[in-house]
Amino acid sequence: MFELIPFNHNIRRVTSFDPFRAMEEMEHQLFNNANAVSTFRTDVEDKGDAFILEAELPGIKKEDIELNIENDCLTISALRKDEKNEQKRNYIKQERFCGSFSRSFDVSGIDIDRIEASYNDGILTLVMPKKVEVAPPTRRLEIK
Repeated sequence: MFELIPFNHNIRRVTSFDPFRAMEEMEHQLFNNANAVSTFRTDVEDKGDAFILEAELPGIKKEDIELNIENDCLTISALRKDEKNEQKRNYIKQERFCGSFSRSFDVSGIDIDRIEASYNDGILTLVMPKKVEVAPPTRRLEIK
């Protein structure tokens, strides 16, 4: 039976392979790495005359959220600070990410002067009215 369990010669102890721990470590390397892209979840709903965008930003203060519009592109940026982690702590497992998050959205069909934003209970809500299509004026030409 012992021949089926990997043996680490450097440590001189019997170790067992745990596939669940290996998958957790792989997931951590792929998704929780400081260099990995981190983002937040959003829902966009079409209300007919406007779009409602709701973004989950739990644990982020309102003053740490920025909304910028440039070249028909809305960028939502947020910064999550770890104020409790002033000193080095000995974490056994750390899943909460501290750092900056950013998402961009095309707002070419939106009346950007009428966008309204609110932030309540970790949910950023943007009401984005659609542009009203104005038909070009018609005129009648006389034949001479």
